[in-house]
Amino acid sequence: MAILKLVKYGEESLRQKSKEISKISKKIKTLAEDMIDTMYKNNGVGLAAPQVGENIRMFVIDVSEPKEPYNPIVFINPKIIKKEGATHEKEGCLSFPNAFVDVRRYSYVKVKAVNLSGKPFIMEAKDGSLLARAIQHENDHLDGILFIDHSRNVFEAIKALEENNLPPIQKEKMIDEPELEEIISKAEENE
Repeated sequence: MAILKLVKYGEESLRQKSKEISKISKKIKTLAEDMIDTMYKNNGVGLAAPQVGENIRMFVIDVSEPKEPYNPIVFINPKIIKKEGATHEKEGCLSFPNAFVDVRRYSYVKVKAVNLSGKPFIMEAKDGSLLARAIQHENDHLDGILFIDHSRNVFEAIKALEENNLPPIQKEKMIDEPELEEIISKAEENE
């Protein structure tokens, strides 16, 4: 059990695509346990291996409520196999201390992954839940995509980074998501 050093925004490794895990070794299991401890120590709900300097396809999530027992889930070689709907919410990231921006996400995702015992599993997350958003957020890390790339307002993202002394936004990495924005805008009109 060790608390790992977090990779901060601006370090190039956060933008690299991660490699598949071919064998769930003792080293991988220890890394998963250390990632869970690091996530809890930093009050996070998720943590991807690239955020601790390991460019491999693994992340951990725990969306249990404060009064509930811990319930960490380890995702190895995850693949989002279905996504639909749209939602938006303020998000932060342990690699971006204190920076929060409004980002677009799918409201429903179905993910396929392998657990630490090597058993495949499928998980659904619905209704724009914290779990649905966390799966997308952490899965993006494995492809070098960061939450600010999904920002609904580039000026808000620029300001959040500046206020927290983080490197500037990489405009070329911003993801244009007109289909998600259209669903979100229609929902806002009907509120």
